[in-house]
Parts: sequence; structure tokens; C-alpha cells
Amino acid sequence: MAWEPRPAADLPDRLILYDGVCVLCSRMIRFVAARDPEGRWRFVPVQSPYGRRLAERFGIDPEAPQTNAVIRDGRAAFKLDAALAVLDGMPGWGFARLARLLPRPVRNWGYDRIARNRYRLFGRTESCSLPPPGLAARVLTDEPAG
Repeated sequence: MAWEPRPAADLPDRLILYDGVCVLCSRMIRFVAARDPEGRWRFVPVQSPYGRRLAERFGIDPEAPQTNAVIRDGRAAFKLDAALAVLDGMPGWGFARLARLLPRPVRNWGYDRIARNRYRLFGRTESCSLPPPGLAARVLTDEPAG
């Protein structure tokens, strides 16, 4: 799969689909939340009912997710493009745009090296870790109403 960005205008903006048992992914969610005092970003673990539906929609294996997904401005981005979609709006991370100068296959190759080894390098939990109290309201496990 090429993991090209694709339309997702029917989904809430600023949504991050992530692997909830991956320690690295959970740290990424905390990183984003700590730099988002307005609480604009919301997070969906792929292991939740809503996360599973989103994963299947985008061709992500919910049993062995090979990428995260970020919904921003009506589009779904994957792999390193997803991370860059989040960093683009954060103060002090403009230099991350330089990664876009690399062709997508090169960006995805680097992303894949980390993704394939993330459990071994960073760890894995048996189930989705509970978010800290201040973050819990931003973690969606069911589809938001209307």
C-alpha cells in the first residue's frame, strides 16, 4: 500500500488514530497533549471499537497496526506524513517540514524501520494504558455523536 493521504471530510478534524498498546505511540499522544493546551487534538486507540472501525476503513490491520493515521483539514495522513501533520501546527516544530523534501517512499521507509521494531525498542503493554486524568476526556473509544 502506498499510504497516500486520502479524503476524510466526514471525520472530526484533529483526530489521531494510534496503537494503544505501543509505549512509543502512547508517549507520542502525551507529547501532543502536553503541547496542545486548547485541547484541539483527540486520540483514538486502534484497540477501541471506534479505532477498529477507522483502522479497517483506512486499510490498517487492527491486530498489527503498521501505521497511525491523522485526520487534519478533511484528509487522512499516514506514517511520517501523519506525524508531520501534527507537528505542522506546533510552535517550534517548523523545521519538521524539511522532512517533506524527501520523497514519500523514503519517508515511509524510515518510518517503517521504527514501526516494525517499536515493541522491541520501546515496549508494549498487554492492554491500552489508561490515560492520565487530564487526557482521558480527549481519548475516544466510541464514535462521537453527530
